[in-house]
Amino acid sequence: MDTILIFDRLDRLEKLLTAHKEVLTFEETCDYTGISRSYLYKLTSSGTIPHSKPNGKMIFFEKRKLNNWLLQNSRKSKAEIENEALRHTLKNRRP
Repeated sequence: MDTILIFDRLDRLEKLLTAHKEVLTFEETCDYTGISRSYLYKLTSSGTIPHSKPNGKMIFFEKRKLNNWLLQNSRKSKAEIENEALRHTLKNRRP
């Protein structure tokens, strides 16, 4: 088997294992979010991203809180805005 294929397969297996974890390490969080190490350090030191430091050294992230943080400030699609406008117009029709 080609070495590149083996590494690709290992990467997929590693991602599957991480998918079932509720608490992620710093490195796993970088992989999970796609955020670089340096930017994640910046986010943790500024208190911008939710994290825990139970022993004062290692940093851990709860996946549920990470997902909420990643999805904050969502923007509605054009179709969602149009549907809301249509519902509002129909609801507030004058006879």
